[in-house]
Amino acid sequence: MTDPVGATFAALADPSRRRMLSLMGDSGATATELARELPITRQAVAKHLSQLASAGLVASTREGRETRYRITPEPLEDAVAWIVQAGGEWDARLARLGAYVGGDRGA
Repeated sequence: MTDPVGATFAALADPSRRRMLSLMGDSGATATELARELPITRQAVAKHLSQLASAGLVASTREGRETRYRITPEPLEDAVAWIVQAGGEWDARLARLGAYVGGDRGA
């Protein structure tokens, strides 16, 4: 996907993927560990992890026979930066609208 922030939001749109990121914490988790905590199959967990990896939200490392997934913070930081920028633009628009509406009341 050419829009990395869009890929981040698309990956985060699914509640199971958001829950997986919450469960990973600082130490990460394996697909088996995540499947124990979620009401979905290990195969579904693997599919969700693939989506998260495609969006750059997780990175994997082999540890023996398991693969451990850890959160990659950069895409989340980019998404937060976009939200802050968009929020600032809307704040400015609403302030201008408020000034305009407030100015009309006195006329």
